[in-house]
Amino acid sequence: METNEILVVAMLLSFIAIIFTGIPVAWALAGVSIIFSFIAIFGFEWFGWDTYFLTDMRIFGIFVQRIWGQMSNWILVALPMFIFMGLMLERSGVTEKLMSNFILLFGRFRGGLALGVVLIGILLAASTGIVGASVVLLALLSMPIMLQQGYNKGFASGVVASAGTLGILIPPSIMLIIMADQMSVSVGNLFMGALFPGLMLGGFYLLYILIAAALFRKLAPAPTDLPPVSARLILDTLLAVIPPLLLIFAVLGSIFFGIATPTEASGVGAFGATVLAALNGRLSWAVLKDVGMKTTLTTAFIFGIFLGATMFAVVMRQLGGDEFITQSLRSLPFGPSGVVLTILFIAFLAGFFLDWLEISLIMLPLVAPVVVLLGFDQIWFIVLFAVTLQTSFLTPPVGFSLFYLKGVAPPEVTIVDIYKGVIPFVLLQVLAVLMVFTFPQIVLWLPGRML
Repeated sequence: METNEILVVAMLLSFIAIIFTGIPVAWALAGVSIIFSFIAIFGFEWFGWDTYFLTDMRIFGIFVQRIWGQMSNWILVALPMFIFMGLMLERSGVTEKLMSNFILLFGRFRGGLALGVVLIGILLAASTGIVGASVVLLALLSMPIMLQQGYNKGFASGVVASAGTLGILIPPSIMLIIMADQMSVSVGNLFMGALFPGLMLGGFYLLYILIAAALFRKLAPAPTDLPPVSARLILDTLLAVIPPLLLIFAVLGSIFFGIATPTEASGVGAFGATVLAALNGRLSWAVLKDVGMKTTLTTAFIFGIFLGATMFAVVMRQLGGDEFITQSLRSLPFGPSGVVLTILFIAFLAGFFLDWLEISLIMLPLVAPVVVLLGFDQIWFIVLFAVTLQTSFLTPPVGFSLFYLKGVAPPEVTIVDIYKGVIPFVLLQVLAVLMVFTFPQIVLWLPGRML
């Protein structure tokens, strides 16, 4: 192994080691990048190693150029807009109306409450895209009711945690915006490509709930104290569903029909969520201030990691990391499909310990070009990679949805209950990965019909 390859491997391992010390990811990325820049510039001549791969301090000028490019990127304006939309929709009262009507309409069936949670999770995913907000909101609204009706604690936990994670895949998704920026592809194409896989995964959840509730009756018993279904109840449920559906159509429809760019559509979504909050009497200066502050903090957190990852990528490329990764993957004796599966397996394992953001910013730019060289469609692979990363929200020990849920779940729900409950849903996510891998048209059909 040549010295620059040693530096590439050392840089990757150093970052992973520092992450486990608890240092914030943004500082870890930037710090490792600066340290290895100096190593590459000044060398290890006292060891007799020729490591002068960077002949001057020009790399620090590249840092400035790349950071400026990220901060002036028009596509990334969509990030704070979609974050604002999700947070405002959370405060608008739309979800509470949906939950109360869905409980009365679907709760009378065996597993009906769980079905209602997943259906609301799909609607939230297509109108917010923020996993943490969705999981917390669904848990607060549904967990006490499901437990009161005798639902198994693990089953109820798995339903809430998995339904909330749909927001990272079903557009508008923050993850897809970041991936589109990293890989220089159309956000609109990624949104449309991820729509069917996301809905398919939601369908898997619904099907599993129906089968599990039918086979194991103690998992999700049917309540007996609900009033009969009336025309008024059906009408109220339809009226509760219409506002989020209109918001979804305004955002995704404007992108699909070529009326607006994803960045412009994000502004439409933010405005629409604000209007819904006003119509429900939930909009006030205090709410607007709180949503604005949370949007700023969340955006700053994401951009901090973004800029650190940009520095990391610059140094990695200067050291020949791209070529090293390409040669390593292409030398695998598995064939093109085997290489893709190997990449997905590594991403799946990384999701046990790293957040999707770090994996998207560090791993995806290194492996996606290799997959394209092997003859695969780039949009298909990015969506496939995104479906794989969705498992990172449910896999311990760093499954963020599990922590969100534990933080707001009733005290009788233990972390062991949550871990047991999410296992079937992780397996369903793996099944979705295999379906997308086997049938690429699940991803490619809709983008091919965009105007």
